[in-house]
Amino acid sequence: MAQHTARRHRVAVLIRPGFIPFELGIPHRIFGIARDAELRPLYDVVTCTPGGPGLVRSDSDVLVQVEHGPEVLETADTVVVPASHTSGPDGTDPAVGDPVLEPELAAALTRIRPGARLMSICTGAFVLAAAGLLDGRPATTHWMESGRFRQLYPRVDLDPNVLYTDDGDVLTSAGVASGVDLCLHVVRRDHGTAIAQDVARRTVVPPHRDGGQAQFIRRPVVAGPTLGPGVGPGAGGAPGAQGRGPGTAATRAWALDRLDEPLTLTGMARHAAMSVRTFTRRFRDETGESPAQWLTRQRVEHARTLLESTVLPVEQVARRCGFGTAQSLRAHVQTALGVTPSAYRRTFRRAA
Repeated sequence: MAQHTARRHRVAVLIRPGFIPFELGIPHRIFGIARDAELRPLYDVVTCTPGGPGLVRSDSDVLVQVEHGPEVLETADTVVVPASHTSGPDGTDPAVGDPVLEPELAAALTRIRPGARLMSICTGAFVLAAAGLLDGRPATTHWMESGRFRQLYPRVDLDPNVLYTDDGDVLTSAGVASGVDLCLHVVRRDHGTAIAQDVARRTVVPPHRDGGQAQFIRRPVVAGPTLGPGVGPGAGGAPGAQGRGPGTAATRAWALDRLDEPLTLTGMARHAAMSVRTFTRRFRDETGESPAQWLTRQRVEHARTLLESTVLPVEQVARRCGFGTAQSLRAHVQTALGVTPSAYRRTFRRAA
């Protein structure tokens, strides 16, 4: 019988001091257990580090003996860059706050062979962006770092709401566990649904998760005055809106107490003792949103709270939030969070 000698697809996981053990384990586990119909491994997964072989400390008390240096990148078909924490002076990944890569890491990246596939997990996207590998491409990262990412890399088409992006030879994933989603997606892309589902079953995870990061982002309901510079639209106000006479804060607080009622722009303007035109302009100055956008967002946030903390039927949740019908609630929650109300409740419902 002829011996199977086909070279396996090599995946190199490039880690740095402060790596997260869980993120290192994701590609080793997902790619490492993928098998073909004859139970032959489909991937060869190795770990490497820019500084050469040796001990690498994680963000905890775990140290890993890495056998490969950057030279392995020259033979890799796929290179995975996970996040790294606690290696900077402020306890974060230096790449997250500095658009210039350290020389050792920059030199390592130049050894990646042309045509190799690049992947990042969580804030590993900052490394790819700093190297100029994401310019003009879609990408994502952990939603908590999306603001800083946009400031540092405005040429990257960042989408902070999705679990992962796939631009052919460059793929990125959102925070931490979404690395599992990305690696499963790559196995599915490389070898088909059946093998990806088998890997998912063996790792006891869903083969595909609904929605994106939006369902994990808690946006605070703020009815008070503006919060000053640095606060994004919808988080309470826009810079420079203070000290301009009567505002809309009191009306926002009034509306939050009446989300179950049919609030109208005319009624809100009347409560603020302003014309509709003045109220709309002042409202947008203070919140960065139109009154209708703000009201919809508050109703979705109220729905999230009820779905997480109660067992009310969806129809009652819809009425209490002011959406009126279950159909309207489903449409708005799906648009805002990427999942249905029922799916959101299954994921986030707090145990009694």
